[in-house]
Amino acid sequence: QVQLVESGGGSVQVGGSLRLSCSTSGSTISNYAVGWFRQAPGKEREFVAAIRSRSSGSRAYHADSVKGRFTISRDNAKNTVYLQMNSLKPEDTAVYYCAADSRLILSSIAKSEDYDYWGQGTQVTVSS
Repeated sequence: QVQLVESGGGSVQVGGSLRLSCSTSGSTISNYAVGWFRQAPGKEREFVAAIRSRSSGSRAYHADSVKGRFTISRDNAKNTVYLQMNSLKPEDTAVYYCAADSRLILSSIAKSEDYDYWGQGTQVTVSS
């Protein structure tokens, strides 16, 4: 069982930045594909970014809506995956979740239903 803990959410103004963290204890996070998803009130959960496991090449993927503003990365020494969010917009307001899976194939990288493990979520609020 993999336990994921997100942190770093908060309230910022338009154009501000936040860095979300997703950490594990008892597991090596680089052995998993890790994705960030978000869910705004009344909307479906949507893919934000993902990074493949180290054995799969650690390639990163970002949704078009955040490309150029958000960056996913992993620090193996800290056993943590980050989501750096810059130039934040009001439409980025949501609960952000990290998710992990040890056997995720490339075609599933953006599919929330294919991730086995989830964190509790962290709220991000962007105000104008």
